[in-house]
Amino acid sequence: MLRLNCFIQVSNENRAEVLAAARRLTEASLKQEGCVAYDIFESATRPDVLMICETWRDQAALDAHSASAEFEKEVGYMRDHAAMKLETFTF
Repeated sequence: MLRLNCFIQVSNENRAEVLAAARRLTEASLKQEGCVAYDIFESATRPDVLMICETWRDQAALDAHSASAEFEKEVGYMRDHAAMKLETFTF
């Protein structure tokens, strides 16, 4: 399995729309084949930080997710309006 932690640093001005994009992405991702878990977390100490934590069955499922129209649209929006950092773990 693969676990990804995507940290999103966003200005207060863009926070609501970036969070909305993350929610749309989460809703679509949870329906995709091979998605084990997908959730958004908001920092309790830093209002400018969000995190998406996702778990995928295997690399093929993650690749299909990354190629999906929803991913391209919502992640594209988030990249344009926030800074993103990705950590990947295999277990």
